[in-house]
Amino acid sequence: MTSLRVFASIRDKRKGFLIAGHAIFPCALGRSGIVVGKREGDGGTPRARLPLRRAFYRAERMPRPRTLLALRAITARDAWCDDMADRRYNRLIDRPPGMAEERLARADHLYDVIVELGWNDDPVIRGRGSAIFWHLPRAGFTPTAGCVAVERHVFQKLLPRLSRDCVMIVGRA
Repeated sequence: MTSLRVFASIRDKRKGFLIAGHAIFPCALGRSGIVVGKREGDGGTPRARLPLRRAFYRAERMPRPRTLLALRAITARDAWCDDMADRRYNRLIDRPPGMAEERLARADHLYDVIVELGWNDDPVIRGRGSAIFWHLPRAGFTPTAGCVAVERHVFQKLLPRLSRDCVMIVGRA
């Protein structure tokens, strides 16, 4: 599979649907819905073509996912830099547990499996948004901070079928 499509629901812009081939799955979107002109902290899911960069998973919580994407086990030191003043903005960084940043080894299960989406990374523009992931949802598909979230069984079904050059098309990008 070379592409996934994501659309917002007409009833609630914070929820939507992920379409993979002929299958349709519910998903959670950012609290601001799908946005054009994404900015850091706006709670929007960017309307864009987002390449699937690599997958991460919690090895102590689940078996190694089957996928053609680059795959890495999450460690306690993994974080994503969302500090616009830092030269490493919108990058995976090594941080001791407890320090600020977007921690990948979370106490909840949202990041038990995540796919890094290629947003604002080629080149990185400070303030345009960071850490746009495809990850697991909260109960009730409550809004994300700007990511796309689907249930675990969707990852189990789709990850083995995705090509290395797969893109997620959000909105009408």
